[in-house]
Amino acid sequence: MTPPDLIIRLRGVCKDYGEGDVVVHALRGVDLEVARGEFMAMAGPSGSGKSTLLNLVGGLDRPTSGTVEVCGHDITELSASKLSALRRDNIGFVFQNYNLVPVLTATENAEYVLMLQGLAARERRERVATILEEVGLGGMGNRLPRELSGGQQQRVAIARAIVSEPALVLADEPTANVDSKVGGELLDLMHELHEEKGVTFLFSTHDRQVMTRADRLVLLHDGRIADDGPSARLLDGA
Repeated sequence: MTPPDLIIRLRGVCKDYGEGDVVVHALRGVDLEVARGEFMAMAGPSGSGKSTLLNLVGGLDRPTSGTVEVCGHDITELSASKLSALRRDNIGFVFQNYNLVPVLTATENAEYVLMLQGLAARERRERVATILEEVGLGGMGNRLPRELSGGQQQRVAIARAIVSEPALVLADEPTANVDSKVGGELLDLMHELHEEKGVTFLFSTHDRQVMTRADRLVLLHDGRIADDGPSARLLDGA
């Protein structure tokens, strides 16, 4: 059983793609523990395995071998319906390309998870109005994604990820499609939400801004963990 202070624990995780003579070893025996309340990032060159690892933790993919424990559950053993419920109730996602539903307003996008959880319409709207205000989008709830800038769309995505008060938020390259100023503002926002709500954040990134703001940094190379420690130490002189 996963210790209560850990929100993520990976043991001997391997992930292969392809078959026969054409097999890509995306992850090679990864062991990783993440404590509740951490604000941490994974970094490495393209193909290092960081997005694959994030997808496994989020239950969006399954490992070839090894175990992935999230929020006290070995998700490699869960049925599809139980895994879906775990994601709905415990994990928020922030994607590189926002993944907003284009025909839904900012409010409707943000409240979607709450609707799946069965919250009454009035409570959903009250919670979404509060979170949109917190992310700097007060008064913009009726706008469609196409009526928002890239930074504003990502703020909606962050609101959607956090409004259900999940234990864990997984953010895959959240600053990739915005300029450095907006990226810094988004990171400051996520750090504030982390401190206020105690949510664990795990980033996958190429962005040095993300690495610098993270308390802990895991460096991946060729599907293995090359280093793991305080970001200040790993980035010193890099």
